[in-house]
This record gives sequence, C-alpha cells and structure tokens, in this order.
Amino acid sequence: MTQNVDAIVVGGGIHGCSTALHLCLAGLKPVLIEKDYAGRHASGVNAGGVRQLARHIPEIPLSIRSMGIWEQIKDLLDDDCSFESHGQVLVAENEEELAVCRARVAELNALGFTHEELIDATELRRLVPAVAETCPGGVVSRRDGAANPAQTTTAFRRKAERLGAIAREGVAASNIRYSDGLWHVDIGTEAFAAPVLVNAAGAWAGKIAAALGEPVPVETVAPMLMITSRVPHFIDPVVILRGRKLSFKQFSNGTVLIGGGHLATPYQDRNETVLDWKSLATSARTVFELFPVMRSATIVRAWAGIEAKMKDDIPVLGPSSRHKGLYHQFGFSLHGFQLGPGAGAVMAELIVNGGTQTRIGDLGIDRFHPSAL
Repeated sequence: MTQNVDAIVVGGGIHGCSTALHLCLAGLKPVLIEKDYAGRHASGVNAGGVRQLARHIPEIPLSIRSMGIWEQIKDLLDDDCSFESHGQVLVAENEEELAVCRARVAELNALGFTHEELIDATELRRLVPAVAETCPGGVVSRRDGAANPAQTTTAFRRKAERLGAIAREGVAASNIRYSDGLWHVDIGTEAFAAPVLVNAAGAWAGKIAAALGEPVPVETVAPMLMITSRVPHFIDPVVILRGRKLSFKQFSNGTVLIGGGHLATPYQDRNETVLDWKSLATSARTVFELFPVMRSATIVRAWAGIEAKMKDDIPVLGPSSRHKGLYHQFGFSLHGFQLGPGAGAVMAELIVNGGTQTRIGDLGIDRFHPSAL
C-alpha cells in the first residue's frame, strides 16, 4: 500500500537531511530516503570546512545565509556538531598571488560583500604563526571555521526524525514517477507518494535528473584527504592556498587534516574509490614546504568520498524547469558542506512559500535548459 507524505527527499547527505528537518520545522511530514546511510558519502567524509571564503559569487548569498545557521547550530540540532569558528585564511605565496587576492576583495566589496578581508604579512603571521616567512599576506574570513561532517549530518537526520520525518536507510529509491498530481517512489517493499520530490542524491542525482528529462553536465569525483600523526599545537584557523591545492586544519588532539581537491578514482556503482598516491604525495610536499613544524609528522590514514561536480563548479538548487513539484539540490562540487544548513532552509521556503529571500537565481537547473524557460 502506498503511504502518502508531504514530501519525498531522495538523498541522505547533509543537504537532504537539512531539507527534511526544515520541512518538519515548517509543519510538513517528509520521508527521507538514503540508499546507504546518512552521511555515507561526501557529507560524512569531507574536510568539514565551514567556509564563506573564496566562494563563487553566485553562491555567496546562500553561504552567508548558511553561516547564520551554523552560528546557532547547537540550538537548532541539540548538538554542537564540534563546530569551531577560528576563521579561515587564504595564503598568498608570492606578490602575484597577493595581487589576485587584492582584486578579489575589491570586487566583493563593490558587490556589497564584506566577509573577505585582505591581510598583510604581519596579520598573516599573527593568525598563522607557523607559515613560511616568504608568504606576503592573503585573505581572511573571520567567522568561518570547521565542524565534524559525520556528526553534523547525523544530527540533522536525528532531529528531523524527532520532529516527525520518516527516514529510510539502506534501500535505494526506485521507479520514480509522476501520476495523478503526485510523485511516487518505491523503496524496497514500501511505496510513498507526495506532491513534492526533492532530488538531493549527491553523485547519483545527475542520473535522476536525466531520467526525468533534465540532463546536466555533472561528473562523479572523489576528493582525497589525509590525517597525520599528532604534532604540538601550532594553528587555529583553517588554511587554504591561493595557488596550489591545499586545505589544512589541526584538531584539538594535535592531528592535522590535509585536503585541497586532489582526486581519487571513483567507482560509483560499487561505492568505492582508489586513491592517487602521487597526488597525495604532492599535498604532503606542499605542507612540508609551507609549514616546517610538520616535517616530522607522518601520514596515518587517507581516504576519499564520492560526490558530484558540476561543469561550472556551482550547485543546482531550485525547482525543476520541466516538472511541477520537483526540486533539485545537488552538484555542490567539493564545497557543499558549509552550504547544507542554508540550502535546506531555502529549499523548505521554496516548497512551502513558493520563493525565498535568499538570492539563488543563478543556481537553477534552468541555466542548462534555457529552452524550458
């Protein structure tokens, strides 16, 4: 027998879980469907960066909206998600990169955004004392920080369930179809129907969109991360680079997380990845050169998560250009964790109110289907 609900959310990453929670807060009863378990892929194994810094301009309003939620995350989820706000710093390694930083901050200021601040060598070394002496400055976003991705995604799912969401894990959504004004989805032996369907299936969302007549230029990628042995405390902010690929964070136990976008090979149908050890060595070498304090550390573990990357590197967020009651929320292109709380809130507003005050006009799927406008 088919069970009627208010909304069907396919995908149990931070975006799907956030959307389910915010729908519950708006008084709706959604079902959340995850083929593995919440946070199994990108949302649970990323670097945990809560970053407004260095974002694409079309997604800055969403990032700012999300940051306001992050700063109240314990009140929302009854869980602090290990969120810490020590800022994020983008390091320029030479004067040419610093000039690019200067132009970037000036561009943002002209657009009315003030969260990125140009810093000189003195302020850089105050914030990141261990950085190489040759670095002339950079950019800081002082409200940014980091959180535990698996803890956060699980907290969203748990709070949504406490407020009435139905969660189904371990069985994939199948036979998605529209009939008699409702979206129908089968989950194993169960069937659900709702006037609203949210496609938040991460690396698998492109297949769903294509099956529903809205193909998009999306690829499956697997960003790699490493964790090191413990070293004495030497840094509080998260660090990224202007030129080379690197993200860098030290935990309270002394271990250091190293990322930056080097990619493994994903085998999506098997839920597996194969690491690229040469690229990992490049990341380790970058850390060795910029942070002498790390030269005695060893790499303890490395891994990769499977996620979706759009051709233009910005997500798809908003209503379908072809189908009533269908919404897309995917393709966050290696930088979606910070956006999760805000994207869920915005999606709930779109569904319940038919619009949102947060500017997301450049994120719609219709940018790939202009003929549907």
